Amino acid sequence: MILTGWQKSTYSDGGDGNDCVELAATPATLHLRESDAPGAVLITTRAPLAGFLHAIHTGTLGIVASVTA
Repeated sequence: MILTGWQKSTYSDGGDGNDCVELAATPATLHLRESDAPGAVLITTRAPLAGFLHAIHTGTLGIVASVTA
């Protein structure tokens, strides 16, 4: 599957613009990649990614790691 419409993170403004997180979405999945390694894509769904981002925001990453291990 070839995805189009990759979007850069708003946090990727600094530097030379090559070290960015990019996201593309389908109705069922989210695809994440680093702009300098576009061949490596992490595929997930909205719920696990939302939980991960919430854990980062609240500082509870250890809880997420213990639940998903």
